[in-house]
Amino acid sequence: MGLTARILLVDDDDGSRNAMAIGLRRSGHEVIERDGGEAALAVLTSDQAVDCVVTDVRMPGMDGYELLRRARSLRPEVAILMVTAFGDVDGAVRALQDGADDYLTKPVNLVELRRRVEQQLERRSLVQQKQELKERLEKLVGFEGIVGRSPAMERVLERVRVVAPAPSTVLIVGESGTGKELIANAIHEHSTRAAGKFVALNCGAIPGEILEAELFGHERGAFTGAHQRRIGKIETANGGTLFLDEISELSADLQVKLLRVLEERKITRVGGNDEIVVDFRLLAATNRDLEREVSEGRFRQDLYFRLRVVPVTIPPLRQRQEDIPLLVSHFIERFNRDLGRRVERLEPALMTALKAYAWPGNVRELRNVVENLVLFATGPKLLRADLPAEYAMSGVPSAIGGAPAAIAAAPESWAPRPMDELEREAILRTLAFTSGHRAKAAHLLGIGLRTLQRKLKEYGVAQSGDEAE
Repeated sequence: MGLTARILLVDDDDGSRNAMAIGLRRSGHEVIERDGGEAALAVLTSDQAVDCVVTDVRMPGMDGYELLRRARSLRPEVAILMVTAFGDVDGAVRALQDGADDYLTKPVNLVELRRRVEQQLERRSLVQQKQELKERLEKLVGFEGIVGRSPAMERVLERVRVVAPAPSTVLIVGESGTGKELIANAIHEHSTRAAGKFVALNCGAIPGEILEAELFGHERGAFTGAHQRRIGKIETANGGTLFLDEISELSADLQVKLLRVLEERKITRVGGNDEIVVDFRLLAATNRDLEREVSEGRFRQDLYFRLRVVPVTIPPLRQRQEDIPLLVSHFIERFNRDLGRRVERLEPALMTALKAYAWPGNVRELRNVVENLVLFATGPKLLRADLPAEYAMSGVPSAIGGAPAAIAAAPESWAPRPMDELEREAILRTLAFTSGHRAKAAHLLGIGLRTLQRKLKEYGVAQSGDEAE
């Protein structure tokens, strides 16, 4: 005998319902029988505990599909199995697309019914155990591995905790390197879709001409090189979460198509004719000011409002410097493990230098510096002398070919500056760190190569000849 539960059994056919109830009770389950959707809904809106719903599809009044929709809204944690007519393939597909966990066909095999119910109960139990384990681990290592105890990050994490279980679309805003994908993954893992896939796509890393196929998929022969059907990211995320990073990089045409998907919940693969129903939660991220993009005509206002249902803004590292010691400790432990090193402590002067630095590349830049320090460590203690000069002096790296001379001048101390200026400094600093290698710099910054090249062109930085690598 597996897990036992309280099961709401719904069927207007007394004989069928009684037979299923007897089979389920023999497995130790408590069964609440109802003869229609309205009566079942009354149970779900009450305080009665329900672990699983087994409902027929075709019933007078409220049918099984409507009950499924209401139940998913009222009790998202409850397992739902639909009973369809034999051979009703379309009905079974619709049930799964509408959020059912499984389906059976009539006449119901009682052994199979018990097996399917126990499968779903075990699956739900594992999800619950995973959630409880996460909550315990959060107290030890932070929410979803997100390191930070500053007031600014606590506000972000509290907002994430509230929005995660809701179905709302979330727009995550933050500079490059602040951890937008980490926040998106945390929202997914704490959502009702945690058992589904988390599918991420960087819209700035893929050329525009193939981005549509990446999003929507394509049929065989849709274009040159399309030798077979390919499922796109949206379809792959069905039942789960789709995370679109650098959403501002979508072309005007793709903005229209994405808006249509959000409104109709249907897609058509490139080169195809059939509409495919999709059910996914969208999380989007940007390091740009989308309001300004809208006002300047580069981003659709209607899409912006669809994305910005719940905004989450991640503060840059310079605004939460009290988190730097925690992050450094976290990265040292991580790279000790990954690189086979045994760094145990660091000189106080080194921490002072790290805290004094502005970190325009944010957490990603700090992680890269700590990785470098641990990799080349000659003993168990890291020293300030081990820091590259630009960090030890809290200065700015030398300018690279074509960079403005102002970037080469290192300020003695950091002061608040416009985001555009900080973004430019982060890009040029990272490009200097990679000795002008643009592909590596784009990877470190977490942006697409096309985005980096466009930015550098705006800054008047000459092409260095490594773009083909």
